[in-house]
Amino acid sequence: MKKLQYLFMSLAAMFLATPAFAQGTVSPAAQWVPLAAGLGMALAAGLCGLAQGKATASATEALARNPGARPGIFIFLILGLAFIESLALFTFVIIFLKVQA
Repeated sequence: MKKLQYLFMSLAAMFLATPAFAQGTVSPAAQWVPLAAGLGMALAAGLCGLAQGKATASATEALARNPGARPGIFIFLILGLAFIESLALFTFVIIFLKVQA
């Protein structure tokens, strides 16, 4: 029974992969665009995540040292996190425009 299940799973995978072979040829430079887009977005998102973690850690440490400065620290924390997140969004938009072109 297991062998029959493996046979049907293999046949299903082969039949589902068939449309991929029906595509036309692509130029050698164009085949790297999706990979570069994925790597670029992953790099931007990862570094923005690290920057947001560092900003949050610094704000938490500042609040622990001086709890009275909470309103000022909070405003600059939110502003900084918004700027950091906008970098990831700008990267996404640029990659999206480059892939579509």
